Amino acid sequence: MKRSTAGRWSPGVVEERIGYTFQDRSLLERALTRLAYTLEAGLPPEAHMDALATLGDAVINVVVVEVVVMGGAHDKGAISNRKMNLVNMTRLRGLAEDLDLEEYVRWGKGEAAQAVWTSGRVLAECMEALIGAVYLDGGMDAAAGVLRRLGLTETA
Repeated sequence: MKRSTAGRWSPGVVEERIGYTFQDRSLLERALTRLAYTLEAGLPPEAHMDALATLGDAVINVVVVEVVVMGGAHDKGAISNRKMNLVNMTRLRGLAEDLDLEEYVRWGKGEAAQAVWTSGRVLAECMEALIGAVYLDGGMDAAAGVLRRLGLTETA
């Protein structure tokens, strides 16, 4: 099991791995900051990733559905099935693991002690937050470009 450094802040490395440079690096920092960390550090409530994860989830779904439709799918059921195969917790978590994203997230102390990134949906949410941040920084084309470079839409 990989051991996280629990928040090795290195925006250049993350940007290089996703192929996108942020104009507003505070969005990247927010995307890599967990609620538990903000509470422990006394940061303002808007400093954590949760809202970006919700936004990123929606952006990912739009990008993938667009790729599926542009690829010739016409039936609602087929589109939905294809989207579910492309966008799920396992795929998003795998993308985050490929990026070693857990190494750059600012985890709360309890999260770091429990290595929460090794189970469940946690890394998938981190990936969603990162895409939400890219969207706010550069728009839909930027988010779609990152997802394409990471391979999420290449099989659509």
